[in-house]
Amino acid sequence: MTQQADPHVIPDDAADAASAECCAKSKRAPHGDGFGAAFCASMAALCAEAVIGGTAGVLVMLSREHDDIPGNVLLLIAIALGVLLLTVLASGFVTAAVVMPALALARRFARGRGGTVGLWWNAGAVPVVSAATVAVFGAVAALGSHSLARPLTYLLWWGVLTAVLLPAALAGRAAVRRVREDRSGSVARRVMRDGLLAWLAVGALGAGAYGTGLVSVYEPPRLASSDLAGVWTDGRGGTVRLASGGNAVAEGLDNFVWDGTGKDRPTDCYGSGTWKPVKADGRVQGVSLRIGACDLTRQWSVTGTQKGPRIYHEVGKPGSGKRYVLTKVVRHPK
Repeated sequence: MTQQADPHVIPDDAADAASAECCAKSKRAPHGDGFGAAFCASMAALCAEAVIGGTAGVLVMLSREHDDIPGNVLLLIAIALGVLLLTVLASGFVTAAVVMPALALARRFARGRGGTVGLWWNAGAVPVVSAATVAVFGAVAALGSHSLARPLTYLLWWGVLTAVLLPAALAGRAAVRRVREDRSGSVARRVMRDGLLAWLAVGALGAGAYGTGLVSVYEPPRLASSDLAGVWTDGRGGTVRLASGGNAVAEGLDNFVWDGTGKDRPTDCYGSGTWKPVKADGRVQGVSLRIGACDLTRQWSVTGTQKGPRIYHEVGKPGSGKRYVLTKVVRHPK
């Protein structure tokens, strides 16, 4: 008798192929949730924003009133590398503390309403998280200073933080989608590439503006000793009159003295004394003022512009950034 094949029996070759395909599917790694890719993309976006914004800020600062820039190239390189390292660390902290919670919030709200995590969910979550961040840090600052800032200040910080975090959140969202859709390429690398191109463009525009003379680098006023003679005021009633012969008369000038509690508190200074110009390399760099009646001995640095010169000295600890500034009273001819 002729044996007929059972139609339900699978040939050996086909069974082996099906078994191999099944094993391959079972061993295939599932797609990740994209957390790592989103984190890296957010950090890259924040770093790019910081570098581009910092470069633009430096270019603007060069045309504004500023202190002397160090001439040591190695020191400048060290400062730049230190700032870059701090930028990377800060971008990681901001990503972990703000950007990733914003992405998680968008995902939770979208899934709670049965939808997908679209662009608008992520864009809408950023202002919410920014408001919460401003509220937390504003409360901490208020507790430290025992006073609240003006409402406009909080609103301004909220707007700035939202504008800074939005590109980072959208970059993170794009990275998550790319991972889940199993597409090749890295969003972080693309962000770094585009950020580098944008940084080069900003640098080229700045170099062109300064190189063509469209914008000039700020220089302190070039004053002669005779230019220092006159009346200088702090704008709050305090003045000092510098006579051409070297005499000085102070009326209500703020004299910052140590009060024993760690703060410099001003007291009004009245009396006469002497002054002399402070020179370096043949140029007037400041004014040395001594008023004996109130034990005021200060060295003031020259700043401002040629038409509106000012003198100042630091208040408090060195590097505090606080200054007591006097502006020369210029009498324009009628």
